[in-house]
Amino acid sequence: MRSSPFALGLVAALSLSAVALPAVADTHLEIQGGRSYMDTHGTNVFFIESVFNPYQIGQSRFTWSPDVSVGYINGRNIQRYEFSQPGVTNNVWLGAAGARFHYGTDSDWYQPLFFSFQVAGTAGGHTQALSSSYQFVSTLGWQMKNVSFQIRHISNGSFKEPNRGETMALVGIGFNL
Repeated sequence: MRSSPFALGLVAALSLSAVALPAVADTHLEIQGGRSYMDTHGTNVFFIESVFNPYQIGQSRFTWSPDVSVGYINGRNIQRYEFSQPGVTNNVWLGAAGARFHYGTDSDWYQPLFFSFQVAGTAGGHTQALSSSYQFVSTLGWQMKNVSFQIRHISNGSFKEPNRGETMALVGIGFNL
């Protein structure tokens, strides 16, 4: 019997979580929602993201934190892509892991600004925006204690066409575990 892509993604996400359990005391958990656009066509998205304990990079003022997330991008009904392969109606789940980078100390006004980069796998089918099973996730954001604002782009880096990508604005509500 063949496993579904969703089940495989869920197993991968749970495995990543189990590996990260020792760092759970320093984990920031966040629920994010917003609107994503492929070309000019919007849809709803949500993510659950965990950011772990930061580590200083050498003697620099940069820090990095392990970062894992699970996300959902709702399908669209766009007549122009009705007969395209892949289409745009599939709902897509993503599981991603990477790093979040900050610059400065806790007392610097710009320290809440961050950039993150993740590698993601998808489940639930392909779309014009996300046409392969692997994706790259880049995020620029502002992380306050319990609220974040982010601009995120997800794409396969033109390794497979079509590659329209998803660009989204997200607002997150989070807490420290």
